[in-house]
Amino acid sequence: MTSLLSRVRQLANDNALPPHLLQTRQWEGPLCRVRLDNTGSDATSVDRWVLFDGKLGLPVESAIYGEGFQMLAQTMGSWQSPQHVGRCPDASVYRITDDNGYHTIHNLLLVEHNKGWLLLAFASCHRFGGEFRLYPDGRLQILMNCEGRKLAAGEHWQSEALICLEGAEREDLLAELARLIEVEHGSLIGKVSERPSGWCSWYHYYAEVSAADIRENLQVRAERFPAQRYVQIDDGYQAKMGDWLTPSAKFEQGVASLAAEIKQAGCEPALWVAPFIAEPGSQVFQDHPDWFVKGDDGLPLPSERVTYGGWRCTPWYVLDGTHPEVQAHLEQVFRTLREQWGIHYFKLDANFWGAIHGGRFHDPAATRVEAYRRGMAAILRGAGEGAFLLGCNAPIWPSLGLVHGMRVSDDVERNGHRYRQIAREAFCRAWQNDKLWALDPDCICLRDLPSQQASKAEYSFHLAALVASGGMMLAGDRLQELDEEQAVQLRKLLGLCAARAPSARFESMDFACGEVGLPEGGTLLCLFNWEGQPQEFLLPEGGTDFWQGEVVGTAITLQGGEGRVIRYT
Repeated sequence: MTSLLSRVRQLANDNALPPHLLQTRQWEGPLCRVRLDNTGSDATSVDRWVLFDGKLGLPVESAIYGEGFQMLAQTMGSWQSPQHVGRCPDASVYRITDDNGYHTIHNLLLVEHNKGWLLLAFASCHRFGGEFRLYPDGRLQILMNCEGRKLAAGEHWQSEALICLEGAEREDLLAELARLIEVEHGSLIGKVSERPSGWCSWYHYYAEVSAADIRENLQVRAERFPAQRYVQIDDGYQAKMGDWLTPSAKFEQGVASLAAEIKQAGCEPALWVAPFIAEPGSQVFQDHPDWFVKGDDGLPLPSERVTYGGWRCTPWYVLDGTHPEVQAHLEQVFRTLREQWGIHYFKLDANFWGAIHGGRFHDPAATRVEAYRRGMAAILRGAGEGAFLLGCNAPIWPSLGLVHGMRVSDDVERNGHRYRQIAREAFCRAWQNDKLWALDPDCICLRDLPSQQASKAEYSFHLAALVASGGMMLAGDRLQELDEEQAVQLRKLLGLCAARAPSARFESMDFACGEVGLPEGGTLLCLFNWEGQPQEFLLPEGGTDFWQGEVVGTAITLQGGEGRVIRYT
């Protein structure tokens, strides 16, 4: 019986291409690049370039996992019946693909079969986005999204690097993929000497944050949580979206002076910036409309015309990363923030829009991936050596090699449904942690708000999920409101962060039981009841509750939606 990898090699290529476009597959072990030569006399536009097409003979009931183009999209379920993990799918909400009669997965596809796993993934994303189209009858198309760009006569394109791996252990296949991605793109994680921890303003104050709020939490942090390194000023400090150097009235003395206060208090300022977007009333949009991605009418393109329009201060317009003046602008903004404001940690939000589809760029030959990567390269130059860039709401694969950290889940909310959703999202991407970038599972939120409430069991699930995620740890509550039990929990999470505890290893993608190997020795067993009914878990002897220290027996019952962490030495 032929192996799955052999069957992949035997899949047909793109029969729909005109005959003067010649395809050549180049295999190096598990890695394949496909070359496309234009042997004709005229330039030819190419939209979707199919590299492989056919059936692998896998049962259509096979379980799958697939990546999204952007942070808020992932797929689980089966080949025949794909299920969205998050609430903002690429096709329906972001309108990236049409998905008429098939389901699109971006850049990474995992398929479970009776002997283990098949992994198909692109190890690079320099120019084109990679797509896997899954048809209900088992047909698979692997393709490059060339966005209608023209291949000149006598010229050629090279596909991104396709990796085909098969094995019994999912985690081992993903580790090999991470290694191959680093070969293609490098990684900035080696420049991160300490895993970031701190406090973030967004999840208590949201856009209503003021300088006084920052100062209050800065003082409480010094008194109760000195291990927190960063104080992150999130969305709300700026006068307008796009005018990042102009503060709002709530920051009357400016952000630079507040950043200096934060440094004087013994920690580091961090700043939220959405570098690629601007609202219509912003100075940057009023002064430089020519800097923005254009629509077919030649005018700046409101993002809502082609994709999700944004969450506030809309419509959003998008800075064109292929424009040399935009690159200079981005570089200068971040150089100012670094050198004059003293900030080296930047949470870069709404990054997806830097890779917006459906518009016209200053460089007509550039793809959206190239537009985004050129803009990000300018930001890196401006932020300078020693900076920490956190991607958020980002295009995942186009960000390879360009950020130090990556948010991998939706925004946290204090309710059981969202806690479970973001845990699943983070666990599916945990293989990236400390390999591609530092993983950000979003903030630690342990107290109710008037509009957000969770039960004790649901908060325990959230805490266990943060332990299992093994990433950055930023608190999201108003610090003075944390009671002593919550303060102990936060300090323990900060301790794991400082020790760079790894992500949990789960034997199954049901994510019921994961094991964290502690750097100092011992293990943490993270248990999750995803269902509404109580569930019993059998345990080894000698365990103690991670949070409270009491001895646990060899069987415990978790209530519906509850999580536990058990320590073994």
